[in-house]
Amino acid sequence: MTGSLQPERAPAWLRPLLSGVQGIDAAELVRHRLLPPAEGRRASVLVLLGDDAPHGPDVLLVERASTLREHAGQVAFPGGGADAGDADAVATALREAEEEAGVEPDGVVPLAVLPDLFVPPSGFIVTPVLAHWARPVAVHAVDPRETASVVRVPIAALADPEHRIQVRHPSGFTGPAFVTAGLLVWGFTGGLLSALLDRGGWTRPWDTTRVMDLDAAWSAARARRQEVAGS
Repeated sequence: MTGSLQPERAPAWLRPLLSGVQGIDAAELVRHRLLPPAEGRRASVLVLLGDDAPHGPDVLLVERASTLREHAGQVAFPGGGADAGDADAVATALREAEEEAGVEPDGVVPLAVLPDLFVPPSGFIVTPVLAHWARPVAVHAVDPRETASVVRVPIAALADPEHRIQVRHPSGFTGPAFVTAGLLVWGFTGGLLSALLDRGGWTRPWDTTRVMDLDAAWSAARARRQEVAGS
């Protein structure tokens, strides 16, 4: 797996994050503190960071189709289950990003592989792959049955204290979330993004006591989307 990584090609603005994730523990990336089982379904996600002139560094996110059996309507990093033909976790992440969002693998520079993380709702053992989008292309929802939309969300928007909340799931679990670009980013993706903002030095002080129930947070995101669409 490490043979496909090229950390030496990281641009200057990404190097603090790359240094920050060295030796990072899985417990810092997820809030449930559940260790991955010895055996389980393997998956990868691509944490793809680019730099767009109008808004600076950004991250690629996909909105899952509302008809999916698992994680319907949720916002996530592009990714999915490993195929038998995938050489490693990096290959899985790149293939899934191409299939879901039209990302061209040749334009992506894999930089680091983060610790395996367990996602209890789906049972997947997920390997996050941190990468630089060296040659971005226009992206889109390749298969509307799986992906509703694809967006490049600026890091500055995620770090904006006005866009940060804590979301309380009906189970009682509470974790970091973002309401931005008409999207609610929470759960596994919200927690991982929050940790990466910390490690990259991008976090700004925000009100961690601002807690919303999941349904209310969904409603706020939808209202914001309608507001933006009508403006």
